[in-house]
Amino acid sequence: MSSLVRSLGYEAMAFAGAADFLASPHLADTSCAVADIQMPGMTGLDLQRELASRQPDLPIILITGFPEERTRLRAIQAGAAGFFSKPIDSRAFIACLKAALKGG
Repeated sequence: MSSLVRSLGYEAMAFAGAADFLASPHLADTSCAVADIQMPGMTGLDLQRELASRQPDLPIILITGFPEERTRLRAIQAGAAGFFSKPIDSRAFIACLKAALKGG
């Protein structure tokens, strides 16, 4: 994912998990978060909820290898800019990322 984002000319940073991202000094200057639903310690939905309380305008795109409709609905209803199942359609992801970075 980082390589794809960088290939579009954006800066991308990868973290071992949600807690590392939340503790990083880069959180304040993040324009969009991309996270997996299944992560150690904190799920993508948990991260989404935490980001909504800290930075409510920060878009988040969620990815999963285990697509479930109820998970997708929860993410979208909570304001996710996108929700993708693996393998990811790179064109759809790129369009979603660009829309999220433009604010819609």
